[in-house]
Amino acid sequence: MNRKILMFSILMAATPGLAADSSVYKWTDDNGVTHFGDRQPTGKKAEQVNVRSVTSRTAGSERASPQERLSQLEEQQQSAAERKKETAVEEANRKQREANCETAKANLKVISSNARIRVEENGEMRYLSPEEIEQQRQQFEDIAEENCGPAQGNNTEQ
Repeated sequence: MNRKILMFSILMAATPGLAADSSVYKWTDDNGVTHFGDRQPTGKKAEQVNVRSVTSRTAGSERASPQERLSQLEEQQQSAAERKKETAVEEANRKQREANCETAKANLKVISSNARIRVEENGEMRYLSPEEIEQQRQQFEDIAEENCGPAQGNNTEQ
């Protein structure tokens, strides 16, 4: 008896749309067993039972039409996609800053440890003058300061 009631309850909970539109009848047979059904039994006295389905509702959607709820859902999905896109852009920018920071630190280390620096210009090799070396050092320090933010510690020399 209880299994039938339980199964019926589960069935009704699983199909709230059908439960709202259909009638449910309750009756007791000759053996005292209570039955539920969607049709009134013949020759038996049955009472119609009011069945309410339980659905979860979000804030503000108690009286919203299905179209309004669909619109709200689409807006939520769109804003979630935008947040995800912004997060991906921020992640790419962070990785680029980290790479710039490491490159600037490596270049500063090379400049600081070598008295003479050779570069190739127009297919010919030449040494940088002390003024050019200082200019390059300042440029790498600026890059390191710009890209090695608080997470990097702002330490430009190793």
